[in-house]
Amino acid sequence: MKIVFATNNPHKLQEIREILGPTFEIVSLADIGCHEDIPETGNSLEANAHQKAEYIFDKYHIDCFADDTGLEVDALDGEPGVHSARYAEGTDHDSEANMQKLLSRLDGKTDRRAQFRTVIALARRSDVADYTLFEGIVRGTISREKQGTEGFGYDPIFVPEGYEESFAQLGMDIKNGISHRARAVAKLAEYLK
Repeated sequence: MKIVFATNNPHKLQEIREILGPTFEIVSLADIGCHEDIPETGNSLEANAHQKAEYIFDKYHIDCFADDTGLEVDALDGEPGVHSARYAEGTDHDSEANMQKLLSRLDGKTDRRAQFRTVIALARRSDVADYTLFEGIVRGTISREKQGTEGFGYDPIFVPEGYEESFAQLGMDIKNGISHRARAVAKLAEYLK
């Protein structure tokens, strides 16, 4: 089955392809000739995922899915949440600046519980322009410093429950088996089958 994943992020694309395996042919925005910056102006992960899927579906009339992911920290009332990719002021997807701001905000706090949450919106012609949402959550804690070099985003400071190493230390095989995105994608794959 061929379906568009509304992203040009090579890390996300690789992760999704590895999770879904050969049953699905996942193509990127670049593969369909879409190079514009898709708006993400929603005030929730659900709204942003829906907005991106709707944009691609309406413009290209092809089956697609889009995701939005946020890191939600308990002691910060869910921050950075929907603003995770642009958490540090004046930056756009600057992982280093985002991590430093988060670690600074948590300085002195003992409650370091957090969760990664992914929401996927699916748009298909057969669903008569209805959008189906899938959610994946993984709980964990924020470490006091960066650990590991694999992964992307906040992976070096997020330690999932049941592990003592960060996502960046665990490696992609383990991460892809337990991550928030893996859980949301598993629900998507089950639905598509």
